[in-house]
Amino acid sequence: MPSSTRSPGEARRAGGGGRDHETRRRLLERAAELFADRGFDGVTVREICHAAGANVASVNYHFGDKAGLYGEVVEVAIDAMRAVATTAMQASQGAGAQDRLRAYVRAYLERLTSTGRESWIHRLMARELEAPTLALDRVVDQVFRPRITYLAGIVADLMRRPPDDPRVGRAVASVHGQCLLYRNRAVVSRLAPGWQPTPERLDELADHIADFSLGGIGALAEPPPPPARAARDRRRPARTHR
Repeated sequence: MPSSTRSPGEARRAGGGGRDHETRRRLLERAAELFADRGFDGVTVREICHAAGANVASVNYHFGDKAGLYGEVVEVAIDAMRAVATTAMQASQGAGAQDRLRAYVRAYLERLTSTGRESWIHRLMARELEAPTLALDRVVDQVFRPRITYLAGIVADLMRRPPDDPRVGRAVASVHGQCLLYRNRAVVSRLAPGWQPTPERLDELADHIADFSLGGIGALAEPPPPPARAARDRRRPARTHR
């Protein structure tokens, strides 16, 4: 993907004025849908402007070029995806590891199966993973890595193992994999219509994924210390470092 000639901040400053702001908003909305459906290389500036009812020169005016517009679309997607982990963390703040896992699964599954205005984000990310652009590094660093790190911390607590233990990483992948299955409604409807992640069934599905995951994580967990050793450890004075 070619580099933008203007920074996002410069592009935003260039979009002053009510009419300019409205044009910019329409360009972003139409571009998001087109990029999600056809990828970065499959969409032209002319097509975006036509869909937005804007002059062909408006993309350069507001975003610098097509790459700058795509970068802004990705930023909108990043902000929305980061909200998933934030929602899960806020919902389970101060809770135990099991409750934090349940809150994470519920929030993640709800976002994945959403059919609302932000459903384009999943299609855009699928395109980005299939044909990566330079924006993928931003998505990984700002969304995927923090999300994996947060979940790995929960799983590590449950398994009584360090977060960098390979078994923790594989367990995290398994939790995510169960959620990702329900993202593709077309496949799910053909495999088993009863699995459809409708709003009415979301709690049931989230509970199943959490229960199944907790069972598997428990089977891989480091065994707790024997009661006698645990009692000795509690009585033993803490070491001081000099």
